[in-house]
Amino acid sequence: MHTTNCFNTFIQVAEDCPARTGEEPLLRAGKPTVACLQYGMIAKAPYKYTSDDVIFATSAAGRALDMKATKTEKHAAREVFFSRGQACMRASSLGKRFGWGVHADSEGRIAIYAVDSKRYQALVRDPVLTQVRAMRSKRA
Repeated sequence: MHTTNCFNTFIQVAEDCPARTGEEPLLRAGKPTVACLQYGMIAKAPYKYTSDDVIFATSAAGRALDMKATKTEKHAAREVFFSRGQACMRASSLGKRFGWGVHADSEGRIAIYAVDSKRYQALVRDPVLTQVRAMRSKRA
């Protein structure tokens, strides 16, 4: 079973991120993008979900499950999804394009912080946290 979870980690915005402040992702053609879904899920409930929770819920496989799916069906779908490696929050547009840093606490639960916020700056300077960057959008 693969995982995207990380612990005591701060994912800074990508070096080539165009946003200078945290921007809420917009709908595309009237429908939410994966970034919209991730933003909504994390912003409404900071430190409630792990990266795996967010990645699965916002994936095509996770969105295909309807509200009537049983716990067993959800668990089976999640096992199949994570039987292969998946892109982690470093690959999310939140840090690549929209200016959001992602903090994972000691239990792997995540929250997002705008690049221009005091909390973002404090997390960047926290010596306890593993510091990584979101993936660049373009090759150097």
